[in-house]
Formats: sequence, structure tokens, C-alpha cells
Amino acid sequence: MGFVDLLVVAVIPVIQLLLATAVGLFMAVDSVNLLGPVARHSLNNLVYFVFCPALVISSLAETITFESLVSLWFMPVNILLTFIIGSALAWFLIQITTTPPHLHGLVIGCCSAGNLGNLLLIVVPAVCQEANSPFGDSSVCSTSGEAYASLSMAVGAIYIWSYVYIIMRVCANKSIAPIGDDSTANIDILKESSKTCLESCKENLLPSSMHGAEMPGSGSVKRMQVPVIKKMVHFINMIAEKIEFKMIFAPSTVAAILGFMIGSISPIRKALIGDSAPLRALNCSASLLGEPATPCMTLIIGANLLNGLKRSGVGLPVIVGVILVRYLFMPLLGIGVVKAACSFGMVGSDPLYQFVLMIQYAVPPGMSVGIIAELLEVGESECSVIMLWSYLLGAFSLTIWSTFYMWILA
Repeated sequence: MGFVDLLVVAVIPVIQLLLATAVGLFMAVDSVNLLGPVARHSLNNLVYFVFCPALVISSLAETITFESLVSLWFMPVNILLTFIIGSALAWFLIQITTTPPHLHGLVIGCCSAGNLGNLLLIVVPAVCQEANSPFGDSSVCSTSGEAYASLSMAVGAIYIWSYVYIIMRVCANKSIAPIGDDSTANIDILKESSKTCLESCKENLLPSSMHGAEMPGSGSVKRMQVPVIKKMVHFINMIAEKIEFKMIFAPSTVAAILGFMIGSISPIRKALIGDSAPLRALNCSASLLGEPATPCMTLIIGANLLNGLKRSGVGLPVIVGVILVRYLFMPLLGIGVVKAACSFGMVGSDPLYQFVLMIQYAVPPGMSVGIIAELLEVGESECSVIMLWSYLLGAFSLTIWSTFYMWILA
């Protein structure tokens, strides 16, 4: 199959995505106002809490079995590598462009977290359905492609709401820390508060016979021993306070865990999946609720891009740097990673599987980064600008890299 034929196969899904995104952008225009801020917020909640989890659990339950999960073990590793490589490149970008501190987390998020969900669910099945597709029979290709895309979306959701969210939260906390004289004043206040607290604890906790005695460690009183178990409990509590388990176990993450369980545990799978399954109505309902997820997420992408047209709160070097990381360095490194994995026998010979692994390095930044920025209230306008240019140029980049990947795999 020639390069031009592969280009046609790759461009059709991207055109579909662009058209749906343009509809979302049009619906968000002030004169139309069908997807204004309030409507967009409500639709986003529906996607986050209902549509996307239903799509994840139904897709994984139907397409992932224990055998396929074992054979696809490299995909979670590959996705983790995309996050690690993207974070490393983002760190170099921050150093080169002297990015403002409050944008460090946003740059790392945009460079490390790709759109591993709805984009692959659109692009991969559409490529399979093309007459000139290099991946064989369309029905077999579509089934396998949906399984790969569903697993990618599930694993990507877990990494985004754990790895990326924690990084952006830490960077946000650092960027809003007080500086200058206010910081010195706050430190003095904290010292006084700590001194008062220690004196109060001494009065309340030490026996009356020890009041006025020297504190432990001074030589007159032996050092009080704290049990190891209490130290461990205290340490775990400190870690739990730093980590937002509510965000790590997002609805899509919980749905992915349930989908893995249903698909991999044979008795549960037989009860829920299949035309003769006694509880097949539950899976059918989840599948029905999951169908609007992809079009709704695409409309939200288009509507959110409108903010990027209205604002310009980020420097040009940062925008160019993010685009180069996501559309040049990441795809090139992705080829090397996948080819190395194939040479070491970590990846099978299925060209569609290798195509999905490679394209995970070439997708635009994940829209969940924008949701995290809104939740943390840091870099919201800058995120809109970065997303606008990333998705405008991503249409061309995704077409070119998809064509190139199919050409080297065909």
C-alpha cells in the first residue's frame, strides 16, 4: 500500500474529529450559547461521572479477558513511559524558557499526559473501517482496536488522576506560597504558635510532679519512647493528608478496576457478558450510557477551545515548546521505545497493537489537564491557549504520524 493511500486512511478519522470539534466550538459562541459555561460545566459533570465510566466499564468488560490482559501487559508500561518521558522533556522546556513558577505544573501536565481516551476511540476504529486499511479484516480490526483503545483510556485515566494530578497540585501549592516580608511574618507567627502549643502540651500531658522539671533530652528526665506502630500510623496519616484519594480513585478509575474484574474473572464474565448471560441487561445498560461519551467529550473539547481564542496569558516560547515536545520529540522517541520492545520480545507481532502503542506518543495533551487546572484554580486561561494551539496543529500532526506509523508497520 502506497504512502498516499495510507495518508487518505489516516486523514478521514482526523477530519471526523475536526468536524465534531468545530460543532462544539460553534455551540459555545456567545451568539449561539448552547454550550456556554454553565451548560459546559453540567455536560462535563455528566461525562465525568456517568458517560465516561460507563464507556470504560462496558468496553473493558466486553473486550478484555484474563488472557488478553496478560498478553497486553506492555501497554500500561508504555503509557507510563509516555508520562515519564514527557515529564523529563517538560523539565528541560521549563529550564530553557524560564517558565513562570505557577505554570510549571501545567507545562508538565501538557507534555506528559496525552489524550489517550476519546481520540483513540475515534481514530483507531475509523482506521479499521477504511477499505484500504493495512490492518486486515475490518470487523476483527475494529474489535481488537476497541479493546486496545479501551485499555489505553482506562490506564491513562489512572495515571492522569494520580501522577499528573499530584504533580500539578504540588506545583500549585509552591507557586502560591507567600514570599518576602509576609513570609517572614508568617514564619514568626508559626514559631510563636508552636512554642505556645508545646508549652500547653507540657502542662497538659506531663504529670504534676514533673511540672518545672527539665524537658526530656536535657539529662534529668529520660527520653520518652514512642512505639514503632504509632510512628508508622502517624507517617501513613501524613501521607494520606498529602494525597487526594478522592481524585486518584476517580469514577473512570473505579470503572476501569470493575471492568478488569468483570472481564478477567470467568464466572462474573459469563453472568454479564454474552447473548445468553442472565445479567446481560446490566452490561447493555452500561453500554447504552457509554455511547454518548465520545461525542460529548469531543464537543467539550471544541467548546473549551473558545477560551483560547479570547485569551493570551502564556508566552509564545512555552506554546512552541509544548508543541515540539508533543508532536516531534515524543513521537520520535515512541518509535524507538516500541521497536526496542519488539526486538526484546515484549510486544507481539500484531501491527495494530504496535500502531496503538506508537500513536500514544503522538496524541495532543489530554483534556483532563484542563479539568485539573480548573480544580486547582491555577493556569486556567493559559491552559486554554495551550490547548487551542495544540489541537489546531494536532490535527495535522496526528494525520502525518498516523500515516508514517502505518507505513513502517505495513
